[in-house]
Amino acid sequence: MATIESIQKAYIDFVLTEGEQPKSVYIFAKKNKMAEEEFYRFFGSFDVIEQNIWTGFAVKTIAEIKTQEVWLEYSAREKALSFFYAFFELLKSSRSFVVYSVKKQPKTFSTPAIFKGIKDVFETFCHDLIVEGLASNELSERKFFSNRYKDALWVQLVFVLHFWINDNSTGFEKTDEAIEKGINVTFDLFQRSPIDNLIEYGKFLAQHGGIKEKMGFGSN
Repeated sequence: MATIESIQKAYIDFVLTEGEQPKSVYIFAKKNKMAEEEFYRFFGSFDVIEQNIWTGFAVKTIAEIKTQEVWLEYSAREKALSFFYAFFELLKSSRSFVVYSVKKQPKTFSTPAIFKGIKDVFETFCHDLIVEGLASNELSERKFFSNRYKDALWVQLVFVLHFWINDNSTGFEKTDEAIEKGINVTFDLFQRSPIDNLIEYGKFLAQHGGIKEKMGFGSN
């Protein structure tokens, strides 16, 4: 009897062997000795299978990193780094499929449908760690921008994914370097900076503009 896992495995085997999706569910089902209705019991299309696989990568990564004994002691930055390192370590066992899946996507600025599930899971994860970071003052609360921090991390994930696909270094060490540098730069931007202090000082002066007169320094 077919299962979600068996259909995913058969699909991955097919696309990596043939270099493209099956021409129809009928052909795919016949090749894998299952009835069409068994396929549709779990998936509505081949793209949904890919979406499910990608979502599974994120779900599995998050579940694994949260079992670490030091997880609750991690800062928001460390939690993000932990996800990135674990995610790309997990992808190594499915690299051929990942390369196939990413390279066949149309070149657009919008998020491909197959990445919708993983984006939702990833952004929920990022939202939670950002809330923690804001509460602990690790991250800076910025009006109109704080709720966009998770978007910046999604862009970082997409960037590193494409970097990893083209990385030919031993053990993908260049990708590890890209993760470290990218996450650290991103979180540096999330944290309080001298510009934040300058803005706060500007607000203070604007709110207390009459202070010089009150202290007797006004012009005669």
